[in-house]
Amino acid sequence: MDAKPTSLAAPYRGRIAPSPTGLLHAGHACTFWTAWQRAIQNNGVLILRNEDLDSQRSRAKYAEAMLEDLRWLGIRWQEGPDMGGPFAPYQQSQRREFYVDAWRRLRDAGTIYPCTCSRKDLALAAAAPNDGDDEPMYPGRCRNRVGEAANYAAPAGVNWRFCVPAGETIQFTDQRQGGQAYVAGKDFGDFLVWRRDDVPAYQLAVVVDDAAMQVTEVVRGADLLKSTARQLLLLRALGLAVPSYCHCDLLRDQAGVRLAKRHDALSLQKLRKDGRVPDEVLGLCANCQS
Repeated sequence: MDAKPTSLAAPYRGRIAPSPTGLLHAGHACTFWTAWQRAIQNNGVLILRNEDLDSQRSRAKYAEAMLEDLRWLGIRWQEGPDMGGPFAPYQQSQRREFYVDAWRRLRDAGTIYPCTCSRKDLALAAAAPNDGDDEPMYPGRCRNRVGEAANYAAPAGVNWRFCVPAGETIQFTDQRQGGQAYVAGKDFGDFLVWRRDDVPAYQLAVVVDDAAMQVTEVVRGADLLKSTARQLLLLRALGLAVPSYCHCDLLRDQAGVRLAKRHDALSLQKLRKDGRVPDEVLGLCANCQS
């Protein structure tokens, strides 16, 4: 599979998609600034989407801080939770109908299956080697249950996994990282599209939302490069347009460790309280600018 964007002639539509599960940090600032600059350079529209599907960790205070921090940085968007727009709502927690519809289409196409593996089974899979924060390789214990998918009228109660075409190479050209290639079944296995607690997984939700909001370029961190291969398979299965991708280099500390929300010292809220100005924050991440 050699994925090529199908929306090159369309007006540029970019997006920033923070998750309100913690405070934004300098790494987020780099990626979101890059997304904004690319929208400006292409005379396009920037969308803000609140990815608040994780009800256990999402907090209103983080969503409010997110908007405050983005405005402080000088980033401006044209569509989003506080701006309105033709594709509202822009909060994932309010977009369930879109995800259920996609689940039904995948079920009817025979590309997903119910997974009843226990936590112990999944823990064994998680113990297998994997790339840092990437989803562990699923061992495929329930793969023979594809035929049972038609018996389910709704996704709740079991995990649902996408049946990847084992051995197929998924290729795409990233606007920053260059040519990429991942082998399904080797570099990643059957991945989650819906969780047993009745919440759509990241891979499905982001594909559905990017397509519905007519995003033409996805700008995000390089830690999600492999996720792009998974999402290209979902786009193909759902018959959706393929956007362009631009994965920014990750901001790391002096020891080379990727910055994450747990690094409170570099949260934008903390940097602001310390008297830093936006230019200083953006100066920390010159390596991730495009």
